[in-house]
Amino acid sequence: MYAIIVTGGKQYKVSEGDIINIEKLETEPGKTVTFDNVLAVSDKELKVAGDVADATVTATVMEQGRDRKVIVYKYKRKTGYHKKQGHRQSYTKVKIDKISV
Repeated sequence: MYAIIVTGGKQYKVSEGDIINIEKLETEPGKTVTFDNVLAVSDKELKVAGDVADATVTATVMEQGRDRKVIVYKYKRKTGYHKKQGHRQSYTKVKIDKISV
């Protein structure tokens, strides 16, 4: 069984027991999070938006972290313009516990 959920402006295909990194949530490790925005659920056949209006996905927060650094470098030739900037995206690691339909 799998579900497609939306969180942080992105869609994730999850199954029970999966561990995924999602956009940062303001919760402490060990707490439970419920995702209500479920687009589709599939057990033996696929059920989409209208059929899964009451579906939820429950997950446990494992840790908060930051991703590796990405370097953003801007350059314009012949003008001496150089700009170097780094970025580290924050994430929340969650373990999917239960998919309820």
